[in-house]
Amino acid sequence: MKNLKLACQEQLLPDGSLIEKFQTAKDWGFNSLELRGQGDGQFKRRIPEIKEAIRSGAVVTSVCVEMSHFVGDFNFQNREDAINQMIQQLEVVSEIGARLAMTPASYGMFSKRLPPFVPPRTDQEDQEILIDSFGRLASKAESLGVLVALEPLNRYEDHMINTLGQASELIRAIGSSSLGIAADTYHMNIEETQIEESLRRCAKDLIHVQVSDSNRLEPGAGHFNWKGLLETLGEINFDHELTFECRLSEPAKISLPKSTAFLRELNG
Repeated sequence: MKNLKLACQEQLLPDGSLIEKFQTAKDWGFNSLELRGQGDGQFKRRIPEIKEAIRSGAVVTSVCVEMSHFVGDFNFQNREDAINQMIQQLEVVSEIGARLAMTPASYGMFSKRLPPFVPPRTDQEDQEILIDSFGRLASKAESLGVLVALEPLNRYEDHMINTLGQASELIRAIGSSSLGIAADTYHMNIEETQIEESLRRCAKDLIHVQVSDSNRLEPGAGHFNWKGLLETLGEINFDHELTFECRLSEPAKISLPKSTAFLRELNG
């Protein structure tokens, strides 16, 4: 990559104010922060704190949803609540000057790889629900001048959108330039047959990348092909942050600086 930019999810950093977290992140080799967007209006209530941190120099680029239910939920009320919560998060993203908010279709709701194996909705019904949900989110994002990113999850965490290709198909069905893909290296390591080729095929839809190693730990702590990832992202001219969303093999003050240095050295 020509300009390697790294972001850190806020929960990986030591306790403190948001500006203190950003300063620590900078010291450890990061360029920006990704916030966690909690539901029930909690994220909106953080606007004064976030704006104060930004005025003090913090850089916030993205928001990752953190809720108990998601926009592809089987339950209508839960689904509508998740859509409304995501719309609120997009409004916050716009107000604080960040770029995007991201969400999976669902998380931990159902897996076709575990009993009872057959979900309560058909594939066609799933598709209709996702077109409606992400279509509404994309429309709101477009009106606000921000982006919404769909994150494919592995087959054990979501039964609907597991691969970059499936995400691209949904994006084509919706037809909005305000909807893109958030690729996560951990999930790609499980689901993509050829990660680099999948990234090339979906390059026009790729707007966000989250990184963790093959074992869900920080980059460099597993066997993921980081050199291949960085070279491919450079080849397709991806020019946004790689955001750490991972668990840590050692205390943060040891593992995170080591990992950012590892990626920067690989990138050359």
